[in-house]
Amino acid sequence: MPVTKTPFIWNNGGFIPWDDARIHVLSHVINYGSGLFEGIRCYATPHGPAIFRLPDHLQRLLHSAKIYRMEMRFSRSQLEQACIELIQRNNMQSAYLRPIVLRGEGGMGVLPTDNPVDVYIAAWEWGRYLGPEAQEKGVDVCISSWRRFAPGAVPAMAKAASNYMNSQLIKMEAVANGFVEGIALDASGFVSEGSGENVFMVREGILYTPPVSASILPGITRDCVITIAESLGMQVRQENIPREALYIADELFFTGTAVEVTAIRSVDHIPVGSGVRGPVTRAIQERYFAIAQGQQPDAWNWRTAVPQLTGAIR
Repeated sequence: MPVTKTPFIWNNGGFIPWDDARIHVLSHVINYGSGLFEGIRCYATPHGPAIFRLPDHLQRLLHSAKIYRMEMRFSRSQLEQACIELIQRNNMQSAYLRPIVLRGEGGMGVLPTDNPVDVYIAAWEWGRYLGPEAQEKGVDVCISSWRRFAPGAVPAMAKAASNYMNSQLIKMEAVANGFVEGIALDASGFVSEGSGENVFMVREGILYTPPVSASILPGITRDCVITIAESLGMQVRQENIPREALYIADELFFTGTAVEVTAIRSVDHIPVGSGVRGPVTRAIQERYFAIAQGQQPDAWNWRTAVPQLTGAIR
């Protein structure tokens, strides 16, 4: 999806023009993949822009940095304020925020201790990740031939840029074969996740989703859906899901910051349920968007308001 430039990007404590956010070709992140990131949405609400699950996303970023021994110079509260000010300076009502932590130019070896850790935050307008009609009509997916990495090989709980080399293979294979997205299995052959989404299944009134042990990223939107489903009186189980269970599911849907809550209408050309978005998916979607977009009370304190500026900011 194309990215439209905004005036400013935050970098290591200050704001720089979009086109000045550059790194050297010999940066550690380019040669060895040593980068971390988050994706965060800011929604337009009746009371002004509000960033969704901001503290939780930034806490996950800090956890990712701890796993990879990347020393962070900024606290969560400092990063939160940076995100708020970035929305203000770019005069945005809605946005997709991308905090990035990377190892920069320094030593040229696998050991990264001589490389600085740099932090950037960008923001731009980003629409529906899988297309404007995907959330209502659903998307066609396949089971990928590419597996997720085995536990103990790569830390799936860290949102690392290098993990998305695996995601690229899953996505490219799916699109090349006429699907919108692919779902990967874990090292044991159970359902893991999409290239950039968590997976939920509805069967006989129960909501299922793979556990963290299935090499998934513990999604923030995944957590929202579990909370919303339980508030609606649904039973939620986090357990291993065999591939074939997807073929006989009543409903399936993806979750993620970019994809939000999007129905899956077929898997490997087999229709899911009646082949249209089901009632559970619809109910969760409606509650999710009502909270994110400020149409319902923020019962779980998921929105961070972006105050309107009272004067010019430079």
